[in-house]
Order: sequence, then C-alpha cells, then structure tokens
Amino acid sequence: MKVTIKQIAKIAGVSQATVSKIINNYDDVGEATKRRVLDIMDQHGYRPSYSAKTLASNHSNLIGVVYAGKVNADFNHPFFVDVMNSFKKSIGFFGYDLMFFSNEKFNYESEDYLARCRHYQVEGCIIIGGEEIQESIYDLDKSEIPCIGVDIKLTGNRSGYIMTDNSQISAKVVEHFYLQGYRDIAYIGGKVDSEVGTIRYESFKKVVGQYGLQLNEDWIIFGDYFKKSGYEAMKQLLSRKPIPEAVFAASDLMALGAIQAIKEQGLRVPDDIVVIGCDDIEAAGYVEPPLTTIRQDKEKIGKLAAHMLVDFINEKIHSTSVMVEPDLIIRGTCGKVNNAIMTKMIE
Repeated sequence: MKVTIKQIAKIAGVSQATVSKIINNYDDVGEATKRRVLDIMDQHGYRPSYSAKTLASNHSNLIGVVYAGKVNADFNHPFFVDVMNSFKKSIGFFGYDLMFFSNEKFNYESEDYLARCRHYQVEGCIIIGGEEIQESIYDLDKSEIPCIGVDIKLTGNRSGYIMTDNSQISAKVVEHFYLQGYRDIAYIGGKVDSEVGTIRYESFKKVVGQYGLQLNEDWIIFGDYFKKSGYEAMKQLLSRKPIPEAVFAASDLMALGAIQAIKEQGLRVPDDIVVIGCDDIEAAGYVEPPLTTIRQDKEKIGKLAAHMLVDFINEKIHSTSVMVEPDLIIRGTCGKVNNAIMTKMIE
C-alpha cells in the first residue's frame, strides 16, 4: 500500500512540515533527521507527489503555454514549432516544465485562462498570438502572472512581447522586387483579423506607394498561412487578366502553394512569375526552385522569450518589448535581375 507524507512523518517521529522541508531541500533541518527521514522514505518506496512538492515550496516550476484565439496558428505550423522548440530548450535550463492549455472546447462564459493558470499555480505564461483573440487573454495579461507574448502585444505590468518587425518584412520584399525590376506585384496575405497579418498588409500598401507603384486591388487576396490557401489564392490571381509579375506570400507555406498553382498552369518560376515567401521554414531551401523568403530568427525569438519570462518571474524587468530584425534570404524563386524588364525601362 502506498504510504503518505503523514505516515512517513509518524514513522520518523517528526512533523509533516519537517518532512516537507526535507523533500524541498530546506537547509534548516538537521543532517541526522534528514538522513533518517530519507532512509524511511526509501524503505517504503515513498516518492513525493508533484502537488505535495508544490504546496510545500509554493513553486510549481510550471510555465503555461497558451495558443491565443478561437482560430489560431496550429501546433503544426513550422514557424511556431521552431519558436516553441527553442523556448522549451531555453526555459528547461532554468528548471521549468511546460503545461499546454487547450482552447478547443473553451467555455467563454464560465472559465478563462487566468482561472486555469491560478488553479495549476503556473509561475508564468508564454502566449502565442492568433486571430480573434479571446478577451480572457488580456485578463491574463493584466494579472499578477508574468506573461511573454509572441506575435501578440501584451501591456500588463508583468508582461512583455517579442515579435519580428513585421513592417520591415513587407518593406524588404517590396524593395527587392523593385530593385529587380518588377513593378506588377501581387500580395497573398494571412488573415486580416490578426495583428501580424494587419501589420504586414498595411506595410505592403505603404511601401508600394512609397516606390510609386500601382496597387492593384485584384492582386490582393488573403489566406490562412497554410499551403492550400496559397494554392487557391494563386489560382484566383492567374484567372484574372493581366497576371502579376511578382507575388509576395506572407508565409512560406502559402508561397509553396502558389508555386504549385503556377506550375500547374504551365508557367515557370521565376521565368514567368517570381515568388517570395516569409518564415524561412526548412522546406524553403529544398523545393525547386529554392524559395526566396524572409527569415524570422525563430531560435532567437524562442530564446529571448524564455530569458525575458524568467526575468519577469524574478521581477528583474517590467513591461517591455523587443522587435527582432528580419533578413531577406535570396534563392531561386526571385534572385536575378529581370533583364528584359530592365532593358525595356532603359529604352
């Protein structure tokens, strides 16, 4: 029969509080007493439960992971997978474990993230931004629980956020198209009701205007960051006349879908249409032709999120944010200057 902490205390002739202190390595218990209690625990095969350790130490060593939004970026999206892998590795060095909170059957009236975080005594949360953010996310942000956001702006006293400078993403793409001689540019965006999607789209329009280019509303279509939506969006673009010379897809997965649709129409990338994606997922370098894309430093974002969250937990920083600079990675789908167009421009 499994023994309890109460029984261990009785056998050892000490209080339950003393056993709890020994379990949690307090230094105010005598060495002889500690040795005797540990020997008794070993003889009876006693292993302290997680809840017992938490109650005794008032520390759960748990970090909550929240994917925010009723329609959010799934666990299988390469960008967030890479960010979370980096975060998990870094936060593990600080001695924390992760607890994932599901929102698949979220009850908006009777339950919220803050209540669940308090119930499990999480010491902090990482919140991954999505679309249609629930109001309870911002209750969590404003609470006493330290939070770090990725692709979502948090403004609580013990919160902060990290994101790629999304306005620079669109700026770098349009600038590259412009310098390669492309003027007729289409845009396949993510959902406009997400903060990241809105920033990228508004920046795209702004920079197109700055270069004096024509913004063709027929060449602006929105998907959901996944391959199928990029494929469907590109089919729509190819059905409209004229067709664009260049396409910026706001995720690599949508870019890969767009390339598939272009090839199915008997057109060639980059000879007939050039394409640039965003994220620099692993597959981007292995498709044919290799995908020109904007690299978000996923490892840095995850690592920064872990270090900043620990600093929030330890009250070393308060309410701050970091923007990570994106990089243009030039590959085969848009690398060379369009000589035909440049020659025509010179003439």
